[in-house]
Amino acid sequence: MGRVTQRRKVHKYVLDGSPAALEYPVRHREDVLAVEEPLEIRLGRLSYSVTMRTPGDDFDLVAGFLVSEGVIWAPEQLVSLRFCAGEDENGVQTFNVVEAQLRPDVALPDTGRKVYTSSSCGICGTDSIEAVRKSSHFSPQADPLTVDAKVLASLPALLRKSQRVFDDTGGVHAAGLFKIEDDGGPRLLCLREDVGRHNAVDKVVGWALREGLLPLAGTVLQVSGRASFELVQKAALAGIPVLSAVSAPSSLAVELAEANGLTVAGFSRGTSFNVYAGNSRILRPEPALPAAQGPGA
Repeated sequence: MGRVTQRRKVHKYVLDGSPAALEYPVRHREDVLAVEEPLEIRLGRLSYSVTMRTPGDDFDLVAGFLVSEGVIWAPEQLVSLRFCAGEDENGVQTFNVVEAQLRPDVALPDTGRKVYTSSSCGICGTDSIEAVRKSSHFSPQADPLTVDAKVLASLPALLRKSQRVFDDTGGVHAAGLFKIEDDGGPRLLCLREDVGRHNAVDKVVGWALREGLLPLAGTVLQVSGRASFELVQKAALAGIPVLSAVSAPSSLAVELAEANGLTVAGFSRGTSFNVYAGNSRILRPEPALPAAQGPGA
């Protein structure tokens, strides 16, 4: 899978008490790791941000990051994307610098703040609920989407079936964008994987921007980890009405969802989930009627 994964020799310790483990408790083998490398994002020739990511779909990542920062919200605002020159110690092109050219009338953000984004955390410390509200050009609150509870519960399994990099490494997050069709069923539009959960979402949003699909009305964003503040922020700025997570949301994520009219579900694992905001969008299953009892029962 190219630069997405890397093979490394490891020492595996087996301590299960089996005869083989007692004889050979330490074994030598190869393992497959998800690659993590820095990506510098430039606006023209000005350095704007550095993020740690899994290489691949880098143009989608940059486009989605700019949407999440409130810089752009329409494909025509992004004139071009290109890789800049950058070489490693062996003189090989690294493809770790992307330059975005914006339309001249797009207001440039403060490039002096040097945004640094790790693979575990998004744009931390620079946002507030009010700032997200002011920079949003779409209104998830107005989206009339409703989702059947059983459909929402099925999305983590559908997401997992398409996680090729996770199958090889066990070390990446995933974000999947599902369109809820007229018959109520889900259709996977886009799935992206990355060592950073926020990167995976940016790659999905960036894909949608470049395809001219924003705002993403009538969709559900299913993520493989928790629902943090920055993921709700990214969903809101892309016009996504429902965010569903395998793990828990944070308190600030729920507050932001309520302020922007998003539905947030957590602990979605096939047979149950919790709804923390926007429960009116979820179609409840009809309760089962008690079995009829025969005469003389």
